[in-house]
Amino acid sequence: MHGPPNVKRAHETPPERDPRAAWARSVARARAFLDAHGRKLWWLHSAYALLLGVGVVAFARKGFERARWMAAVLGVSWLLVVLVFRVFASSRGAHTLDVAGTRTRIGFYVTTYALKNSYQAMLFFLLPFYWKSATLDALNVWFVLLLGACAVVSTLDIVFDRVLMRWRWVGSSFHGFTLFACLNLVIPALFPDTRALTSLLAAAAIAVVSFWTLHVTRRALKKRIYAGVFAVTLAAGVDLAYALRAAVPPVPMYVSSAGVGPEQLEDGRLAMEVKTLHPSVIRQLIAVTDVVVPGGKGDRLRHVWRRAGVEVHRTTEETSRVAGPRGVVRLRSSLTERDLPANLTGRWSIDVETDDDQLVGRTEFDVAE
Repeated sequence: MHGPPNVKRAHETPPERDPRAAWARSVARARAFLDAHGRKLWWLHSAYALLLGVGVVAFARKGFERARWMAAVLGVSWLLVVLVFRVFASSRGAHTLDVAGTRTRIGFYVTTYALKNSYQAMLFFLLPFYWKSATLDALNVWFVLLLGACAVVSTLDIVFDRVLMRWRWVGSSFHGFTLFACLNLVIPALFPDTRALTSLLAAAAIAVVSFWTLHVTRRALKKRIYAGVFAVTLAAGVDLAYALRAAVPPVPMYVSSAGVGPEQLEDGRLAMEVKTLHPSVIRQLIAVTDVVVPGGKGDRLRHVWRRAGVEVHRTTEETSRVAGPRGVVRLRSSLTERDLPANLTGRWSIDVETDDDQLVGRTEFDVAE
């Protein structure tokens, strides 16, 4: 006969002492906590990532030679993006992952977490270099603003996971832009004295190739139609980069100092730097600019004088370069009375440009009655 129903058998473990039951309760409590506060935790992590990005900016400001380690980060990021889109994500939309198994979802979030960290490192590292090379009142400042926006997006976990990494075209476009911006800086770091335009076009070509690796397999490229489309898009990407070269700062070059004055000292410096002049005192105008070239001297530079946006005078590096500090290209050009236009009043600017029309920096002054 069996004992009474309320009498426990000797070998039975009370539920409160069963390790499996305790584990199940702990998991249930953790899930309930995450369901209630998960979004808050993600936003807190995003704030932490943003602060970490600020630290990367401070690290980047210590020297251009640190740009070389970005090459390794680029390679890892490329592989991670391919892994996300080949294994986890779907071109059909964000809903696909939501119905996937637990293992697939965990793999997706672990991979994207590593990818976010590499993106944050790259984008925040790039910002100070592009900021120094950009000119605030010129077209190329928009490239820096776009780069900054991408850096902030990389810290927003919810946006990154639910938008960028769920939609193949959005994610691959983000990756292509980041890769292009990085390579534009990394190439002169790995290969000193590289021309800025060469770095720009090479970065564009590699970004197009990377974009294709996320959408088309190597087997598909063996078909003539895909190979033809690939060749056309590669050429189009390079041509587009060339057409928009004025919109991209020529990193890592930047103008460290620039000024205009009416007189010059014997050592080549300006006796005074002016921001506003009266036409009656102008006999000649002298501009001196120092361009820092941490990636080596790959470009020829020039001065372009403009009044009210209209070109007045331009000089080549061969005629305007003078001795300057090590690692700096110092250009000096001048306008004498015979070079000056009849009407002097207005806003003047002296642009430092490469031979490929990329703006390195600008100094401005006013002539007013």
